[in-house]
Amino acid sequence: MPRGYVESDIKVLEGLDPVRKRPGMYIGSTDIHGLHHLIWEIFDNSVDEVISGNADVIKVTLKKDHSVIVEDNGRGIPVGKNATTGLSTVDTVFTVLHAGGKFDDSAYKSSGGLHGVGASVVNALSEWMDVTVKHDGRVVESKYHNGGKIAQPAKVVGTTNRTGTIVHFKADSTIFRSIVFNPTIVKERIRETAFLYKNLKVVFENEIDGETLTFVSQNGISEYVEFINDGKSVLNKVANFEGKSVGDNIEVEAALQYTTSSSEIIVSFANSVKTKEGGSHETAFKAALTEVINEYARKWKLLKDKDKNFEGDDVREGLTAVISVRIPEKLISYEGQTKNKLFTQEAYTAVKRVFAPKFTYWLEENKKSAEKIIEKALLARDARVAAKRAREDVKKLKSTGKGALLLSGKLTPAQSKSPEENELFLVEGDSAGGSAKLARDKRHQAILPLRGKVINVEKSKLRDLLANEEICTIISCLGAGIAADFKIEDLKYGKVIIMTDADNDGAHIQVLLLTFFYRFMKPLIENQRVFIALPPLYRITNKNTKSISYAWDDHSLAEEKKSNPNHEIQRYKGLGEMSAEQLRETTMNADSRQLIKVSIEDAALAERRVNVLMGDNAANRKEWIDNNVDFTLEDE
Repeated sequence: MPRGYVESDIKVLEGLDPVRKRPGMYIGSTDIHGLHHLIWEIFDNSVDEVISGNADVIKVTLKKDHSVIVEDNGRGIPVGKNATTGLSTVDTVFTVLHAGGKFDDSAYKSSGGLHGVGASVVNALSEWMDVTVKHDGRVVESKYHNGGKIAQPAKVVGTTNRTGTIVHFKADSTIFRSIVFNPTIVKERIRETAFLYKNLKVVFENEIDGETLTFVSQNGISEYVEFINDGKSVLNKVANFEGKSVGDNIEVEAALQYTTSSSEIIVSFANSVKTKEGGSHETAFKAALTEVINEYARKWKLLKDKDKNFEGDDVREGLTAVISVRIPEKLISYEGQTKNKLFTQEAYTAVKRVFAPKFTYWLEENKKSAEKIIEKALLARDARVAAKRAREDVKKLKSTGKGALLLSGKLTPAQSKSPEENELFLVEGDSAGGSAKLARDKRHQAILPLRGKVINVEKSKLRDLLANEEICTIISCLGAGIAADFKIEDLKYGKVIIMTDADNDGAHIQVLLLTFFYRFMKPLIENQRVFIALPPLYRITNKNTKSISYAWDDHSLAEEKKSNPNHEIQRYKGLGEMSAEQLRETTMNADSRQLIKVSIEDAALAERRVNVLMGDNAANRKEWIDNNVDFTLEDE
């Protein structure tokens, strides 16, 4: 019989134990994203001091032992005894959930911190943490270990005429899959914050590789737009709009610039926190932009009476915009603990109230730029109509069974009907495709050989893509649509794996496919469904034992040579040279293969790289290659 449900089954978690028991509830996950969220929580507390006008320097240091230091020159946490907990205020902030200065607006009018739980959550998920506070002429230190337990209560260790807070922590390796921080991710966040606050100095130091960078912005988010659009052909100078909404005291700032590109980039923030999934402020900006451009186009007869109004996609093609709102603490509302989406409804009204009249005035005062924007929207509208017809043609292929004919002789499907378990291998050429068909796990792995060159979508319109047979075949295989019609929930595969030869041609095919996914199936990458297979470069045979080993690069080959002096080496020129057994063992078997997961860590940098490396501006591409690629051959 099943055991009864008794009183002892009810567990009471005290102190910071709930955080360690369910970390995902507080930081979203225990993967690389959750790990970096630890820095953001402490960093956001420093930014709150900037927002309140009490700090202008923040420093983030990645230490060699993978610990992190976040330091600011703000007011410093109060150091006296807290009347509620009996602990010092410093110890209260770092060891008691829901304790902080953000539950009313006396200390912070607006903030991006996690409403009083951020510091204690980071402490709970750390192996150790040291806090140094400079406040009221005193230097106070506190030390914590084993998930937030007090090792040394706050004590005065010196005097000072400065103020500020220094938090030094090391993430708990028993909680996180890895405690190694990615400097690129950290630099992206630091750079963004520097753009949001004019004249804020944010210093990044990586003691592992000796890199030190200082980020300062004189012109705020206008510089951020210029940074994103660096190297692109633009239609107007960056336009900046800012103001405060009367009544709710929400501060709104937006900057925008149009380019000749077909891509749309909107980056939004609320109280310095990047809202990756948008929210009320971003929705309001889009709505106001569409309404104002339609009104302007009607007023000046740029839209004819018979024409329908522009749709949002029409007026946002080629747009780069950054939106930042600062919302009083009592009004701020995010979706979930990680704050990826803003819910504050007052922000919708505030953004429209501030942005719409200022953008209307800007269009009237900048008629040449306005006409270019309208012309761009007209071209986008015509392209949208043509692309819609082309997408409908693709859908017709599928509904009439012609889509299956398109795939016949190409796709070797998986037997399982479970999309999450299935993998689609996009394989370079028929020869490699044949080996892959023999090497695959028939239950879960599908093979699609790519015949012919994949189109460079950065130089093409959607209607051109849909005339390309290889692209249409990929769209049909994935089954999730394309561009505005793409729906990740309809995807037929849990993983899309690009498998090409380990040479320049193979790398080129990878880049072309990644550019296609980035531009027209971006949720594939955002949801981490795209992977790159890593076939080995060398096969090493021991002449004595006949045992086989593999090397994926020259460094690992050198190591193999040391341990196996009597050997025979085969250099694979392509996947087609590998037998099905070798391909299965090294590249396709889930238990032994190596895959690179494709993700977007730095959105602005990704946009710049795709534009420079895949776009039309050959001079910019040459300059980047000259500055970043070393063609010197090393001696054997």
